[in-house]
Amino acid sequence: MVGSRFFDGLVEIVGRSNVSREPGVLEEYSRDISFTVSKKALCVVWPRSVDEVSRIVRLAAEYSFKLVPVSSGKPRLRGDTTPIVDNSVIVDLSKMNRIIRIDRKNRVVMVEPGVTFSQLLPEANKHGLRLLMPLLPKASKSVLASCLEREPVTMPKYHWDSSDPLLCTEVVFGTGDVFRTGAAAGPGTLEEQLESGGAQKSPLGPTQFDPFRILQGAQGTMGIVTWATVKCEVLPSARKLFFAASDLLENFLDFAYGVLRRRLGDEFFILNNVNLATVLRKEASDIHSLSGVLPKWILVLCISGHGKLAQDELEYLEGDIRDIAGETGVNLLSEVNGVSNGEVLGLLGRSCEEPYWKLRLRGGCQEVFFLTTLDKTPEFHKMFTRIADEERFPPENLGVYIQPLVQGCNCHCEFDIYYNPQDTMETNRAKYLYMRTSEALLKMGAFFSRPYGPFTEVVYRNCPPETVAALRKVKSIFDPENLLNPGKLCFGGV
Repeated sequence: MVGSRFFDGLVEIVGRSNVSREPGVLEEYSRDISFTVSKKALCVVWPRSVDEVSRIVRLAAEYSFKLVPVSSGKPRLRGDTTPIVDNSVIVDLSKMNRIIRIDRKNRVVMVEPGVTFSQLLPEANKHGLRLLMPLLPKASKSVLASCLEREPVTMPKYHWDSSDPLLCTEVVFGTGDVFRTGAAAGPGTLEEQLESGGAQKSPLGPTQFDPFRILQGAQGTMGIVTWATVKCEVLPSARKLFFAASDLLENFLDFAYGVLRRRLGDEFFILNNVNLATVLRKEASDIHSLSGVLPKWILVLCISGHGKLAQDELEYLEGDIRDIAGETGVNLLSEVNGVSNGEVLGLLGRSCEEPYWKLRLRGGCQEVFFLTTLDKTPEFHKMFTRIADEERFPPENLGVYIQPLVQGCNCHCEFDIYYNPQDTMETNRAKYLYMRTSEALLKMGAFFSRPYGPFTEVVYRNCPPETVAALRKVKSIFDPENLLNPGKLCFGGV
């Protein structure tokens, strides 16, 4: 009876066409390709406004149902949007997909959670803006969700804070209250702020309190964000891309630090041969063929020029970079074993249509990623490969992605385990390797700032008890009934 009244309440809020209990729909939302053990949701609801989201939260509190926010389309990878407790309802925000504002003067866009990279990229480019974005994100990936998850951006030069490119937000907390963070908090309405020249660009505040930081990395456990402003940069007039290749990761370090300290490049990242081949090719046979002839490590560096002096800008940037390359013994290339710089350049600043690049090789992928400093990545890689060798996991199914962040002060280090999810034995081996390497890396000092899936429990078990207690206290303030994505992070017992 209670469930029926709750369902009727949802229909009253969003309309019958925006609520579903169809078994096929529920099955789709109740699983992904992660190792998370999920439960089937009771229903899916599609709100279209902040008012509807607020009313849904209050209704869930009244009838003691749980809410799992979702904004990105398939494939879903990490277990953060699947229900793991009973009485869960999926709140799919994909119909809140307005690009509210594109402001070239202030280099900022305002988007709702349903706006995807495939939707926003062409519109931003029309206005002469480019996004600070991950490497080839899913076309169906929510731009707002990517910012909230702190997914690594490919341009460390413009990455000033770990929270970038997220700026201001509008959020519905677990109480149903609507709150705005940063400059958007006021004074005045958004319209009054815009009229006076405001752009909702400063994420700090209100007052000395920066609540947007508790929303990032929280997997929807603290609040449901209904729009956000996102930092952009001016679209360049000209670009040029270079490779550096080596069989030793250590050979790149001095060059990388030299370039990053001087903020000379835009896109800057390192891939191993498997991941570069996976980015460039769609068929597994082609991926294996290309990875077999590529050097073990490939560094990608792109420079940009702007306006009338774009070519002059490229020339002096290239000159400075070549000086650093000469000093550090790195040879800059325009081609690596048949892969041209134009081929890779064409992928930058784009989203990835299906099949998503991480699923091309074997159909499944588990990511082991963490924060560290660039100089420590070779030791972490040696540990990972040693364990993979012990488990006899094929090296041709292991990818590596290293992305400097915050202007090179730290980096995102990622090991991708590719496997066939239709093969039970192979899946179990991948899961075991995922858990074993993650625990070993954690003990070595890897900082898992965004733990997902079954490894989350290990991360928080190794946290200082005071950290977990503080997080639970914050959760109790902003979501006192534990309505929002319960069971994720360290909130299973809240």
